[in-house]
Amino acid sequence: MIRSTYARKLCEIAPIIPVLVVHDVAHARPLAQALVAGGLPVLEVTLRTPNALDVISEMAKVEGGYVGAGTLVTPDDVVAAKDAGATFGVSPGATDMLLQACEDNDLPLLPGAATASEAMRLLERGYDMLKFFPAEASGGVDALKGIGAPLPQISFCPTGGVNPQNATKYLSQPNVVCAGGSWVAPADLVQSENWAEIENLARAASQLPR
Repeated sequence: MIRSTYARKLCEIAPIIPVLVVHDVAHARPLAQALVAGGLPVLEVTLRTPNALDVISEMAKVEGGYVGAGTLVTPDDVVAAKDAGATFGVSPGATDMLLQACEDNDLPLLPGAATASEAMRLLERGYDMLKFFPAEASGGVDALKGIGAPLPQISFCPTGGVNPQNATKYLSQPNVVCAGGSWVAPADLVQSENWAEIENLARAASQLPR
């Protein structure tokens, strides 16, 4: 059974999935609107701030957006994220307990893997669209090439150290569908509420070749 159908469809929408750390709930909706308007409608809100679930709830109201919860680690995270309005989840790695919680709660998951063994184990469970994390620290493009040769049926969304300078190298790999990046919503622009510039950054990222 392939469990990655929805996650793969989301990854195919745009070349970059913004990875967002949002502290102020008031920023949630205008930030999501700017990113969607710029051509990046699939958004990952990391559960790294006290207000993350409220941010997800606000972003979920933005037309045209697909809001997911990142940094899912426990079954409680899964339930809370879905209750907040997340339509998918992203995890830095994968445990049986976390996978089961996502399956039980019907929350599509982009699970993290950094090695061939981790990728094979997830494939065995039905996941063929994975997050490659932390991408740069795990060997970057060379590692993806190495994993891709014996495991061509697995696709990846590399995240962690991906930036405007190296994104194209990642996106050009045959086993990469999209990449995750935080540069499209830098903290200083969010804090200053410069939504126009964030939309510009999103538009540039949405045009990256793949």
